[in-house]
Amino acid sequence: MAQTRNVAVLVGSLRKDSLNRKLALALAAMAPEGLRLQIVEIGALPLYNADDEANPSPAVTTFKQQIKPADALLFITPEYNRSVPGVLKNAIDHASRPYGQSVLSGKPGAVITLSPGAIGGFGANHHLRQSLVFLDVPVLQQPEAYIGGAGELFDQLGAIKKPDTQAFLQKFLGAFAGWIERNAAPAA
Repeated sequence: MAQTRNVAVLVGSLRKDSLNRKLALALAAMAPEGLRLQIVEIGALPLYNADDEANPSPAVTTFKQQIKPADALLFITPEYNRSVPGVLKNAIDHASRPYGQSVLSGKPGAVITLSPGAIGGFGANHHLRQSLVFLDVPVLQQPEAYIGGAGELFDQLGAIKKPDTQAFLQKFLGAFAGWIERNAAPAA
């Protein structure tokens, strides 16, 4: 049996009833054998300020310590103004700084955007991919995941109730598992 790969999941929404958080939890429950998805919280991070790099807050230190041992990264986010929410960008800035000390570099990644709208966060997905290329995060190319109609996606328990979306997400997770194996650092 292959080793278990730990995936740090960053959710770009802080809302209590976030549809993106529901998706992250649903994906963790349906992850294939060998993938362990765990949400890394970003809501307590202060606004990024380079002046604080030498003496980061406990929230920043904890955040980086949770990301560093992960084998891979999964970003699940809504779209705000055709881009990623500021809270997610802030988390990425903390994780990637100071320059040369990024805890993201080299980790295979994937992006899922989820929106109540029809285009499923297309703008945020591509904008996030731009940043990840610069940060040396090799991002899964196919299948791309833009999920619209999010308001009708979950049942009362948070499970995905649309069989076609569930099948697509199983395919996505399988492709991501393969991507991780091809791109992750060898086990220590």
